[in-house]
Amino acid sequence: MKVLHLDSSALGTASASRELTAAVVRQLRADSPHVEVSYRDLDAQPLPHFTGATLAKSNPAEAELAKAVLDEFLAADVVVIGAPMYNFSLPSTLKAWIDRIAVAGVTFRYTANGPEGLAGGKRVIVASTRGGVYGDASPADFQEAYLRQVFAFIGISDVEILRAEGLNLSPESRKQGLDAAHARITRTEAHAA
Repeated sequence: MKVLHLDSSALGTASASRELTAAVVRQLRADSPHVEVSYRDLDAQPLPHFTGATLAKSNPAEAELAKAVLDEFLAADVVVIGAPMYNFSLPSTLKAWIDRIAVAGVTFRYTANGPEGLAGGKRVIVASTRGGVYGDASPADFQEAYLRQVFAFIGISDVEILRAEGLNLSPESRKQGLDAAHARITRTEAHAA
């Protein structure tokens, strides 16, 4: 099994999403002895934002990087994503990665019946972290809903959100939110095995 592990938090060792993605990858390794993990830190090594020059492939180094990112995604069976909520959405570094994997003719195509996803068969696990409490289907959520839509658009229906919220309300709330997410990791992986 090939796992792609992505982190996008700017908080380094203080990051709750990084803590959760590391726990997910540890659990995947514990559940399967044949796990091969590729890691990309989108904060430490951000991808350039998508521009007209990106689309034109006028910069050979950037075009080569975009191909490597896409190939890395296509090769993965499981994608583990650390996605903190920043200003009701996700980090721009994660959006830049999405811009490299949502590629017409490769991960989706347009047909007479509408768009068709071509990247199915993968599992995506999102470690979603939030300072406040938003719950399910909040009108202020442009993070989880966006990620579900993007992955559905490219054909991935197996998307699991491991949410830890209320992290900035108090130390007790942070502990409760993280404990609940960690408990779900163990249950989720045991169920998937």
